[in-house]
Amino acid sequence: MLRSPLAALALVASLGLAQAQTAAPAPKLDPENTVVLTTKDGPVTIRLRPDLAPKHVAQIKTLVKRHFYDGIVFHRVIDGFMAQTGDPTGTGTGGSDLPNIPAEFSQTPYKVGSVGMARSQSPNSANSQFFICYEGCGSLTGSYTLFGEVVSGMDAVRKIKKGASGSGQVTNPDKIISMRMLSDAK
Repeated sequence: MLRSPLAALALVASLGLAQAQTAAPAPKLDPENTVVLTTKDGPVTIRLRPDLAPKHVAQIKTLVKRHFYDGIVFHRVIDGFMAQTGDPTGTGTGGSDLPNIPAEFSQTPYKVGSVGMARSQSPNSANSQFFICYEGCGSLTGSYTLFGEVVSGMDAVRKIKKGASGSGQVTNPDKIISMRMLSDAK
């Protein structure tokens, strides 16, 4: 039996420390397959998934290394659904000068923090636009290419300025400050 509140706190603290020491370490990120997207509210670390979508990951990496995404707006942001970016025109209809990518759909479920490629009605029309899921993206599983997942910084993603209800079009939208491969960060 514990005799004082301080002894009880010491026991709780020591149990917490023991649990922290036995917890499994976080998986190490591969710098060649990790992107750091910087917003006005902080960095967002995205683990790329070449195991799910090798062509999409290769295209994203090429564009990141060109600094293509720097200054591009989040043109479509729907509260409770997703934040979309990657269009240099800011209209939702633009893309890069690279060819479109054939679909690489998987049955890996979309969840909070999933990163997928935006596209038109054609499954093979993904180019540079992508979205980060809040909630409610599960219905996209198997219909949009999932190529990454947010491993830290989801709080910054949730602060991206939302659009009007319905269309999600954003007035005076937030921008990507920079997007870099972790391997290139210095």
